[in-house]
Amino acid sequence: MRRKNSQSVQRNRRSDAQRNRERILEVAKGAFTRYGADASLDEIAKTAGVGPGTLYRHFPTRDALIEAVYRSEVEKLAEAARGFAAAMSPVEALRAWLLLFVDYVAAKHIIAPALNSVAGGPTRLYEGSRSLIQRAIDELVKSAKKSGAVRRDVDASDLLRAVIGVSYVGSGADWQQSARKLVDILIAGSSPLR
Repeated sequence: MRRKNSQSVQRNRRSDAQRNRERILEVAKGAFTRYGADASLDEIAKTAGVGPGTLYRHFPTRDALIEAVYRSEVEKLAEAARGFAAAMSPVEALRAWLLLFVDYVAAKHIIAPALNSVAGGPTRLYEGSRSLIQRAIDELVKSAKKSGAVRRDVDASDLLRAVIGVSYVGSGADWQQSARKLVDILIAGSSPLR
């Protein structure tokens, strides 16, 4: 019986630690968005409802926290692809994911100054995330092709480049609105010719 209680306590500690980590990441994302790489780590801990020791236990350096925020966003994007695929038709899953990708690109632009402060720059982070993102959209496009909702000549990388391109070409704050319209145009243009 004692062993079961010990396992239960350990499981609860792991759950608490995971919740703390997730809260810290969410608060840090907002702080880095508002204040850049110099956001106060003590304030992040306070807002997340944890002590500074808890923050530093999870993220021993500012760079570690910035990197974790970025990786968390990429992982959420990859996980969303699986969730959309399970809950929606293949073409709707692809559309929903591309709309979420617009939000990811927007967040990446906002947090870019903090990412640029990471030792060695953000290139290593971007390269690591590229494969997760590519696999996610490749699976969604493959499924949409298999269902017949998307033409066989549609290339997943072209869809990504189109959305990313709008984010860099758009000079105003409304580029996200343009990118969302573009997603619908891309989905319509990917439909089989009748």
